[in-house]
Amino acid sequence: MGTDSQSWRLPADAGALVLAGAFGVTVVLIVLLLPLLRRHALAQPNARSSHVSPTPQGGGIAVVAGALLAMAGVALSSAALWSAAPWGAEIVPADPAPALVALGVVILAVTGLVDDVRPLPPGPRLALQVLAAGLVVAALPAEPRLMASLPPLAERLALGLALVWFVNLVNFMDGIDWMTVAQMVPMTAALALLAGLGALPAAAGLAALALLGALLGFAPFNRPTARLFLGDVGSLPIGLATGWLLSLLAVGGHVAAAVLLPLYYVADATITLLRRLARGERVWEAHRTHFYQRAVANGLTVPQVVGRVAAVNVALAALAVGTVLWPGAPVGTAAVAAGGGMVAALLADFCRGRSGDLPSRGAP
Repeated sequence: MGTDSQSWRLPADAGALVLAGAFGVTVVLIVLLLPLLRRHALAQPNARSSHVSPTPQGGGIAVVAGALLAMAGVALSSAALWSAAPWGAEIVPADPAPALVALGVVILAVTGLVDDVRPLPPGPRLALQVLAAGLVVAALPAEPRLMASLPPLAERLALGLALVWFVNLVNFMDGIDWMTVAQMVPMTAALALLAGLGALPAAAGLAALALLGALLGFAPFNRPTARLFLGDVGSLPIGLATGWLLSLLAVGGHVAAAVLLPLYYVADATITLLRRLARGERVWEAHRTHFYQRAVANGLTVPQVVGRVAAVNVALAALAVGTVLWPGAPVGTAAVAAGGGMVAALLADFCRGRSGDLPSRGAP
């Protein structure tokens, strides 16, 4: 492939640089920010929270910054390598999509930061989520289409609504220590692997690795009992970024993999929302009725809950990779059915009563 002014060259070890860079930046930022967060961003326990001691929140600042800085560093180094490369060097076309997604991520990070300090009304919060989701939808390729039977505008609106819901369900599910880690580490690792298999663009694979490295840097501080919570400043942009990656996967023809990777989160959050709507509850208010929260109330410890979630997510990731390695409707259908069965069994297990109501520890 020949060079041109719209292209830049990727270093061979870009993935390792992104993973290590995001991890290191996140850890350093958390260490620097913790004293400030302890003074100004304490999450106080209340009747709806799962923690019992005031705990600083806002670790998402470091997670988002770590991921974005790692990606920016590789982009800058790649541009420098391109400018020094001889004509005829192997390159990849520059892609404006990551910049649009990064802008959406920053918008939601700022929204979450403000909301963590002083809760925003539902209206402005939702409007900013719609704006960020619109940027991500604009970043998706026009072809191939996911829902060819719909007019293009209707398809884009449907994708935008799905992204807004996914952003919110990731936020809803961040309710106990290590829950986001248990979901997002297997998911982002699988997405990075799928990019290596050609199911996602290279830039998307680097984004998955950046988020994986940042989450691994955050994980020791959020280990039960947590010293730091993610906060909305982290959960909202993480939902947007992973929603973008899953949308790319689906648009690229790997719908079964895109369904499998977030299946536990989607099932727990969606079923809980429908149950609350049926009871006439205010669904935008905090609560403790998610399946994983009920599991803690039923006697499981937080490590037992997130351990089960992580194990199921690893299995879902393996099934997703299998649908890409062996494409076709029979394998995809069987994998989704198997994944659905595992998730249903986990939800049923979380509903089962156990002797002894153990004290819970977790995120607000």
